[in-house]
Amino acid sequence: MAGLMDLLNSDLGKQIISGVSGQVGTSEGETSSVLASVLPSLVGGMMNNASTPEGQSGLLGALLGGKHGGLLDNLSGMFGGDVEEDGGKILGHVLGGNQENVQNEVSQNTGVSSDKIAMIMKIAAPILMAYLAKQAQGSGLNNNGTTANGGGLSDILGGLLGGGQAQQQAPAPSSMRGSILTSMLDQDGDGQLGLGDAVAAATKKGGLGGLLGNLFGKK
Repeated sequence: MAGLMDLLNSDLGKQIISGVSGQVGTSEGETSSVLASVLPSLVGGMMNNASTPEGQSGLLGALLGGKHGGLLDNLSGMFGGDVEEDGGKILGHVLGGNQENVQNEVSQNTGVSSDKIAMIMKIAAPILMAYLAKQAQGSGLNNNGTTANGGGLSDILGGLLGGGQAQQQAPAPSSMRGSILTSMLDQDGDGQLGLGDAVAAATKKGGLGGLLGNLFGKK
């Protein structure tokens, strides 16, 4: 399963970075740095929400409801629409009262102003939902939260951070990487990946990309 860094480094990711930069007024380098921190934080928030039946039901409804699935097919139209209003609602559900904390942490570590980060987050949230919706569709995710290959919503979310069922079923070296990645991202030591872990890992110097680069031997 393609992860967040794969998305940002893809042609689609370059289009997203360019479009966000044009709308917010940041350089593409700044936008890329912010997204590399913000997106894992949002996934962490979703993982935290999906840990309860109510939260999982709400997220499944949003992913399978069809609203977000086509956004990535019309990026130019999305950037010209009311994406920030939709993004603000998503952020409220995903991060709740932690939104300002995430903004401030990312600002400190990227040098981008908090108000610009707030704008980027509002655009990033619908994009992430659209990407997840496509992942959910491709895996056959159903309303019960299970996929065609016996996985589930948590595997899809974990896959975006480099974990999930696909990693666990890979050959030994990849499996070792998955377990090491979990321990690296488990910032609070509770054995689980949640919002606090994602924010802490993503906003450290180098961000999640830096951690993944070190793990996989990339500079």
